[in-house]
Amino acid sequence: AQAMIFAVEEINNSTDLLPGISLGYKMYDTCGSVARSVRAALALANGNEAVSAPSEEQCTKPAQVQAIIGEASHFATCACLSDKTKYPSFLRTIPSDYYQSRALAQLVKHFGWTWVGAIRTNDDYGNNGMATFTETAQQLGICLEYSVPFFRTDSPDKIRKIIDIIKASTSKVIVAFLSYLDMDVLKHEMSKHNMTGYQWVGSEGWIFDSQTAETDRHHILDGAIGLSIPKAHVSGMREFILNVKPLNSSGHEIFTEFWETLFSCKFKQSESSTGNERECTGHEDLTGVQNGFTDMSLMPIFNNVYKGVYAVAHALHSILGCNKTCQYKVQLDPLTVSSTLNVCKPTFRDEVYFNQNGEPPAKYEIINWQPKENGFVDFVTVGLYDASLPADKHLKLQNNSLVWAQNSKQVPVSVCSEKCPSGTHSVTCVRCQPEFWSNERRDACVKKEAEFLSYEEIMGVLLTATSLFGTCMTVGVAVIFFRHRKSPIVRANNSELSFLLLFSLTLCFLCSLTFIGRPSDWSCMLRHTAFGITFVLCISCVLGKTMVVLMAFRATLPGSNVMKWFGPVQQRLSVLAFTLIQVVICILWLSISPPFPFKNFKQFKDKIILECALGSALGFWAVLGYIGLLAILCFILAFLARKLPDNFNEAKFITFSMLIFCAVWITFIPAYVSSPGKFSVAVEIFAILASSFGLLICTFIPKCYIVLLKPEQNTKKNMMGRATPKLL
Repeated sequence: AQAMIFAVEEINNSTDLLPGISLGYKMYDTCGSVARSVRAALALANGNEAVSAPSEEQCTKPAQVQAIIGEASHFATCACLSDKTKYPSFLRTIPSDYYQSRALAQLVKHFGWTWVGAIRTNDDYGNNGMATFTETAQQLGICLEYSVPFFRTDSPDKIRKIIDIIKASTSKVIVAFLSYLDMDVLKHEMSKHNMTGYQWVGSEGWIFDSQTAETDRHHILDGAIGLSIPKAHVSGMREFILNVKPLNSSGHEIFTEFWETLFSCKFKQSESSTGNERECTGHEDLTGVQNGFTDMSLMPIFNNVYKGVYAVAHALHSILGCNKTCQYKVQLDPLTVSSTLNVCKPTFRDEVYFNQNGEPPAKYEIINWQPKENGFVDFVTVGLYDASLPADKHLKLQNNSLVWAQNSKQVPVSVCSEKCPSGTHSVTCVRCQPEFWSNERRDACVKKEAEFLSYEEIMGVLLTATSLFGTCMTVGVAVIFFRHRKSPIVRANNSELSFLLLFSLTLCFLCSLTFIGRPSDWSCMLRHTAFGITFVLCISCVLGKTMVVLMAFRATLPGSNVMKWFGPVQQRLSVLAFTLIQVVICILWLSISPPFPFKNFKQFKDKIILECALGSALGFWAVLGYIGLLAILCFILAFLARKLPDNFNEAKFITFSMLIFCAVWITFIPAYVSSPGKFSVAVEIFAILASSFGLLICTFIPKCYIVLLKPEQNTKKNMMGRATPKLL
């Protein structure tokens, strides 16, 4: 609060920034409560703030709030706040944890630590920060032995489990993405068990907190190393903050309470004073006191507040078109101020500007906890991290000045297993978790690569293109048939079944697309059931057409009325009945034990195969077996009808299509079983596409040939075999 007041007064006394304009402010004490913070922010944003006592200077403009310096926006580091779709008007003067997490991972890698433990605050700050650290660490070949959430209000049982995990671990380095409040509780619990000797790597949330260092009487954190907000010096700010005379002269009761607490004394007029306490004079020397109020180690945070106020002032300066004077008639509104802040790059004392996410460049000091002889700890700057530099120059360290855990000068070793001397072998390695594989060359557990048939890879693109080509080809045939729907060759053998068959073939081509992409719950259930139902619909239509051919020639026998029992209605019902049986099988499969996404760790050493487990193998083979049964039945009937007299006997083409269909799926079984990883999915897609193309080409292309290229043969007379014989 004092830092903000200092910045406002400095701006109001400036002749260069906002000349002739005085900034006003309204301050709320949140008492450390998140609920009070939100309430105050909403009141300010909605214009419902409480009316305070009138100031001595009268405002010449309506008191509309143009910007809010949030309670924590100057040290709110969570990467989640970079999302401009959720927080379009949020800006901060401290870098995102996205950079801090990556910097911590690079710091760990720099010292050769490939086997570490991790503990994080169980909130957005810790969880998001540790997630980015874990991802980066895995890319750098660093393995996490454990990663546990922690919160200061956790139950004793939960805290004890965390202590037990750390005790049982073999890693000597702990990466702690914690707030200082959580670190205080954890440090206290570890001191009860005398858990010293661990090398701590800390986030800015606790690594430069002086009170955490002062209360570490059991030297749990000695030698800690971590990232801190760069030191800053603002001329006159320290003196302004320590000057309490204005508070005294204003007659606030808080001055009395503050002064008595600061110097452990009591004023005569104080109701709580007793005869045993030293009397306050009001002239005690504040400069000789060392406590939380006089501690200036938080000057980087004060500087962030200071820069935030100046950023708003520069935005107003730009909007009002200030030079020697400002344009007072310009109508201000918070949205304009926010949009100007997002693009402006104000320069003052310590330059600050905002990127597209509303945050400054990522720069950190690397500090090392170095214990002194008097028991206190020095925060020694041993390096810098600057994300704005080229990747190979991000990290700069002075290794010779570092002090490690237990006051050691040697860099701690924390790897899966140390390299063995000649003639010996190691038995101390801890087994890598299933998601990792052991890379002996790098002496680390390396994250396994997830493998599945993707739309982005060449094989996925080719299969997708083939599927779409088949779909377009089927639609093209349907268009041709529709335009010539009254011609004899289209009307022959139930045109309704032909169009239904074309529709089912379209679905067969499209269902192959569900096999491509990362497996999920819905895609695993959809791919097999869609395949099963669409193919049964397809085979049912072919079976119906085959039966029509047989019945049609039976009907030519004297006294036969067989077509009465297998007319269009019966044909539709047969297709519906055959398809409903498959639908029932699929419903039972999905109800009892449906397919689900599965991570196969065993097939490859260095890969995780993402696939769809069948759930119930019986359900899968029932679906496949029913398709095979219908296909064999259709093939037998078509084979029997192949020599029936007709110039255009469709049974011959159906026989060829069923022959291709059965051949594809018979060869599919051994190919599927022997294909590794994503190639087994590719084999299944190939079988679907090949059998679909076989049905489409054998059944419809001969008819399209006659319709488009031989229209003279597209007559009823020719279809019935009564065409005039050609003269030789």
